Amino acid sequence: MKTEDAKKIISTAIDREVEAYTFYRNVSDKVNDKNLKALFAELAGEEKKHREFLQGFLTKDVSRIKFAAGHDYKVGDALPTPDLTMNLKPLDGLVLAIKKELDAMQMYTQLASAAADMETQLLFTQLANMERGHKARLEDLYTNMAFPETWG
Repeated sequence: MKTEDAKKIISTAIDREVEAYTFYRNVSDKVNDKNLKALFAELAGEEKKHREFLQGFLTKDVSRIKFAAGHDYKVGDALPTPDLTMNLKPLDGLVLAIKKELDAMQMYTQLASAAADMETQLLFTQLANMERGHKARLEDLYTNMAFPETWG
């Protein structure tokens, strides 16, 4: 893969992270529940770190980029997407976040499938794996909140 092409790909990924940051920041600013506000502020902070992480790759050899694959539990895939409202419930907020990560994961997976060379395919697959890891973390939070175990 040409360095210029790789930089365009990474720049697109950075744009998506900025978009996610803006989404999470806006949700955090709009909700009243303090726990949900804190959760979305944390997610915004993570997206900012992802952007900074990806920016570091703009100066690296793209053939050395590697991301660990996360698990995809598919917990949120079939859940209906709730409306973004001022009184967003914590579980609905998590569903919105899961859907955001699912969209990013699917975009990178589709780009990997359309790649004409192995290096480009690998880069997009690794970016999809990074988003899959984010989604898995959010799904873990969702399942812990939606299905708490009762010890008796």
